[in-house]
Parts: sequence; C-alpha cells; structure tokens
Amino acid sequence: TFTFVRPSIQWSIYNGLGELGKGAGKGGGGGGSVREAGGAFGRRQAAEEERYFKQKEKEQMEALRKHHSEEIDHHKKEIERLRKEICRHEGKIRRLKHDD
Repeated sequence: TFTFVRPSIQWSIYNGLGELGKGAGKGGGGGGSVREAGGAFGRRQAAEEERYFKQKEKEQMEALRKHHSEEIDHHKKEIERLRKEICRHEGKIRRLKHDD
C-alpha cells in the first residue's frame, strides 16, 4: 500500500536583494562599480539612490495631484456651462407653452 503524505508548504517573503549597498554577491550589488565594491561607499551610493527615487516619486505624486485638481476644475466649469444651457432650453419651452 502507498501512503500519500502531503508536504507542508511554507511560504516566505524574500525579495532577493539583501541589504542595499552591501556589495556584489551578497544580494545588494549590481548597481555599479561603487555599489559592487560594497562598504561605506556602497551604502552611501545606495542611500543616495533611495533619496533620488523617493524625490522622483514625490514629484510624480504632486504632478498627479495637480493634474486631478485641474481635471476637477474643468469638469465643474463644464457642469456649470451645461446647467446654463439647460436653463436656456427650459426658458424656450416655457415661452413656447406661453405662446399656445
């Protein structure tokens, strides 16, 4: 007889990067010669890159907020324009009914 034993599956999160700036072969390298060397300069380079990308992300988020704000303003103006058009047409209908 065969007994089927299901192995327990354990999931773990592993990003494969290790600590940034720790040098090649340790999971944090590959970002250039300074980063590949590791040490203080590698950690400094990694920190500068992190700051750069965080700043870029912040700028992009601000641009996106501005874009959405401009879109909202545009649509509010369009709604107001259409309300005026509706009132104008309702006035025409009232005048036509009055003429009957």
